Amino acid sequence: MEGTREGVVAERTTLHSLVPLVQVHSVPRSIEFYAKLGFRVSSTQPREGDSEPVWAWLQAGGAHLMVSRTGESVDSGRQAVLFYLYTPDVDAFRTELIAKGVQAGVIECPFWAPRGEFRVEDPDGYVLMVTHT
Repeated sequence: MEGTREGVVAERTTLHSLVPLVQVHSVPRSIEFYAKLGFRVSSTQPREGDSEPVWAWLQAGGAHLMVSRTGESVDSGRQAVLFYLYTPDVDAFRTELIAKGVQAGVIECPFWAPRGEFRVEDPDGYVLMVTHT
C-alpha cells in the first residue's frame, strides 16, 4: 500500500500524538511544579496586558502537556483523569522528587506495575501516576 493513494491518505489521516491540555489556576505555578518532574517550557502565550503567561506547552523527553489558566477555580475533587508518567527507575525518580520538595506517595506494586508506581498531585489536584517503562 506504500506509495498508493490509499497509503498517502492513511498517512495524512493517522494520528501521531496526543497532548492533554489541563486547566490550571496559575500557569507559572504549574511551570514551576512540572519543572521538578523534568518538564521544560517549549512555548508560552501571554494575554495582552498580562504580565504572566496564560498558556504554556511543556515537554520532557517524549511527554508533552499544555497548561492553560482558567477563569474559574479548579475543583481538585472532580479531576476525572489520571496522567501516567513513565520512568526506567521508579524508586530513584521518587527520591529525586522528594528531594525537590514534591510530595510523592508510597511506591505500590499492583499486578500491572510489578516494579512499582506512586502517586503525585499537581498544585491543581491533577493526579500523576509515576510508573516504570
